[in-house]
Amino acid sequence: MGWFILAHIFSTMLMFIHIGRLSEQEKDLEILLLRHQLSILERKCNKQVRPTRVEKLTLAVLANRLKQTTNRTARELRGIIRIFQPETVLRWHRELVRCKWTFAHKHKGGRPQLNKEIKRLIVRLARENPRWGYGKIEGELLKLGFQVSVTTIRNILERYNIVPAPVRGGSISWRHLMTHYKMQILACDFFTVETLWLQTLYVLFFIDLGTRRVYLAGVTANPHNNWVTQQARQIVWKLEESETTFRFLIHDRDKKFTNVFDAIFKSEGINIILIPYYAPNAYAERWVRTVRTECLDLVLILNAAHLRRVLQIYIDDYYNVARPHQGIRQQTPIPRKQAVNTGTVQRRKVLGGIISDYYRASGNTPVYLS
Repeated sequence: MGWFILAHIFSTMLMFIHIGRLSEQEKDLEILLLRHQLSILERKCNKQVRPTRVEKLTLAVLANRLKQTTNRTARELRGIIRIFQPETVLRWHRELVRCKWTFAHKHKGGRPQLNKEIKRLIVRLARENPRWGYGKIEGELLKLGFQVSVTTIRNILERYNIVPAPVRGGSISWRHLMTHYKMQILACDFFTVETLWLQTLYVLFFIDLGTRRVYLAGVTANPHNNWVTQQARQIVWKLEESETTFRFLIHDRDKKFTNVFDAIFKSEGINIILIPYYAPNAYAERWVRTVRTECLDLVLILNAAHLRRVLQIYIDDYYNVARPHQGIRQQTPIPRKQAVNTGTVQRRKVLGGIISDYYRASGNTPVYLS
């Protein structure tokens, strides 16, 4: 790079010497010839020209010298500066001048700047607690050993475009409500499975949104009202045996969920939440995708009894007790005992080896908490 700069400066000096030896007529003819070549180049070249830093410096110095000598405006220089806009070349020169006069500013005293760690902590407290005002943040910082004024806190938050607490807090979001109440919410839905003989079977299931535990309600080819009502009664009896108390049941507006179906849950103190039209039952749909990908897409279902047995094994013997779930931090819906790191790793085949479950041989078989 250094040799390139020296070569460029040397070639520029040679051009100055050569131009100085030319007569006025020779200079005029050479200028006309160069302008004509530039016009042809502008017309033929579609790509943007990207000069190097040294070439920018040379063009900027020459253009500024010409402007000072002839007193021409930037508009008048457009006939001479053809590849770039005159304003661009003159801006390059102003940047060079600024670089020339830059120097380290001496500290003039005043209040010292706040530590970057404290600034990040102030921003973190404001974002994690939308209803905290400046005074509340000041008190929390004081409790942590940092003494920061309310004015400083306000200036820092304004610098990060964080609005004051009344505006920043807003209303409680659905995500916040779902996170707070998900341990009390149960969702249910249907999905269909086609058998080997092209018979359509309907599967009714329930899923606990807090633990992701799945309850298989039933499998049938004809989900009439009496059958759905009976499955509702049985699932209520099963839920009474668990320690979890549910307050809400979410389901879509499928006509198979009748008023009698809802009344059974309401009698147990469970409120019914209907999903809006055309909106998916997100947790239920995600589980349906999981059971299809890991199980049903790999098995040819013969009839309703076969489907019920396959789902029962998948849910009770694998999904609820052995499958790590990302939504609950890689835990299982039914908690297991603390894992040990001793003993050889063994494989347990689920559904004939379609699914593999691994455990330590020291425990013989996995042990789960009920």
